[in-house]
Amino acid sequence: MNQPIEFAAVAGDSNTQGSRIVKIAIPLADGRLAMHFGHCERFALVDVEASEKKLLRREDIDAPPHQPGLLPPWLAERGVNMILAGGMGQRAHGLFAQQGIQVIVGAPAEPPEKLVADYLAGSLITGENTCDH
Repeated sequence: MNQPIEFAAVAGDSNTQGSRIVKIAIPLADGRLAMHFGHCERFALVDVEASEKKLLRREDIDAPPHQPGLLPPWLAERGVNMILAGGMGQRAHGLFAQQGIQVIVGAPAEPPEKLVADYLAGSLITGENTCDH
């Protein structure tokens, strides 16, 4: 049986009050997590206040055309520190690690707010990495 993923504060940007903001990217298809990361339509970028475990804001942006190796620097330029994904290939996983972006795979196809709320509460249950390459 899969165990919930516990919230672990990741490196984020500190604002002037000293709180830590984590930006989570979630690949989307039809408003829910897209199971194949590299071919999603859009990304939800969700800002979270780490110490208070509070969702601050969500912005949806169009994904660039699929090109191997493009997404890690593209998302890093947008301040992303974490990705919640259904599936992701090993090469992409390694490229995100090089950018300092934490990746959690095996997330279910749920709306971004539910995924983030479950993650912050320590109740996000992940399954298998749905990507086989």
